[in-house]
Amino acid sequence: MCSLKFQSGLEQRNVNVQRGGGNALKVEGGGRAEKYVHIRRAEGGVLTEVSLLLSRCVRSAGAEKITIPTTSNRRTTSHPASRAPEDPPRPAGWKPFPGSPRSPIMPVVVNHSSPLLWVRLAALVFSCIAFSVAAHGARLSDRTGDWCIFCWSFSFAGTLLVLLVELFGLQSRALVSWKNFPITFACYASLLCLSASIIFPLYFLKGNPVRGETRDFRIVSTVFSCLATIAYMSEVSICKARPGEVAGYMATAPGLLKVCETFVACVIFVFISNPVSYDSNGALKWCMAVYCICFILSAAIIVLCVGECTGYLPFPFARFLSAYALLAVLMYLSATIIWPIFQFDKKHGGIDRRPSNCNQYSGLCDYDKLVAVAVLTGLNFILYLADLVYSARLVFVTV
Repeated sequence: MCSLKFQSGLEQRNVNVQRGGGNALKVEGGGRAEKYVHIRRAEGGVLTEVSLLLSRCVRSAGAEKITIPTTSNRRTTSHPASRAPEDPPRPAGWKPFPGSPRSPIMPVVVNHSSPLLWVRLAALVFSCIAFSVAAHGARLSDRTGDWCIFCWSFSFAGTLLVLLVELFGLQSRALVSWKNFPITFACYASLLCLSASIIFPLYFLKGNPVRGETRDFRIVSTVFSCLATIAYMSEVSICKARPGEVAGYMATAPGLLKVCETFVACVIFVFISNPVSYDSNGALKWCMAVYCICFILSAAIIVLCVGECTGYLPFPFARFLSAYALLAVLMYLSATIIWPIFQFDKKHGGIDRRPSNCNQYSGLCDYDKLVAVAVLTGLNFILYLADLVYSARLVFVTV
């Protein structure tokens, strides 16, 4: 048995290599591996290099076992004492490893497939079907339809990029942190597909007079959009950091909450600007300032983590996160109180009841958008409050 140490980004793990039953070697261990790992093992006095491409992000309670087929046929010719020992077993069709002409490259057979791979493939297929069917026969003619198409196509393209990078082992050459980028994208894709799954039937199925094949296409797009949402949420659930695990910031609860906070803020911007509903008095302008300031800071944190630039900050990143979370909670608390008062109280120029003409809209009327902003403001307040609690419990490790 020999030991193997490999490194993924800044993280190092150890695994053990030992001979299993028959003519196989077992690699036992666990953790992350994003590069080719060269195992050096002594066999018959000759140092052999075996090249393995380990699966990414192995997280299991037990050991990850990889079977390396070898051959049991050894040469039986004797060697003088002055000659080198006999070569190790070589499978058929072996080729010399660069820099070591006598070393074979042995094939790797993984005993079980990665659930993460299948979840990503499912998300890829579902998002592709959703936007393909909608673009082909759903007859979408307004900006709402374009937004749904964008959500599905963006999710499809990003997932395809992640799969290709990991398939060809290009994580180390990526310009972003591969510990943070895939899960960040998966979280945004799940939110995008979720929004499309809600908006698309609301605008194109509910109360819509379209019948026949066009309606069938719209139903199919809605179904596969929901399936894509489930697939992306499953990916986030698989990739997120477990308690006690050393992982990238975006894989932790505060990192995922940052993604949700920025997405909710973007939805608020859509509702609050069409029509513009924050310029009637200074209190509502303060609410708009809260949304903008918190969105910019949260987005900046995500960019810094994905780009691995947190080490260049002139102040401790952990203290900044805690201070910002507390500031955001206080700011959103004020917006959660001010927005309903100045929008739904007649004493402050608000509207206290839903207009009757709102029933004529196929989507959301202006009053419904004001209610949606109030609800989303409260939702973001809860998210920032949870962010503050988790940030206080988060332990930062410098490696």
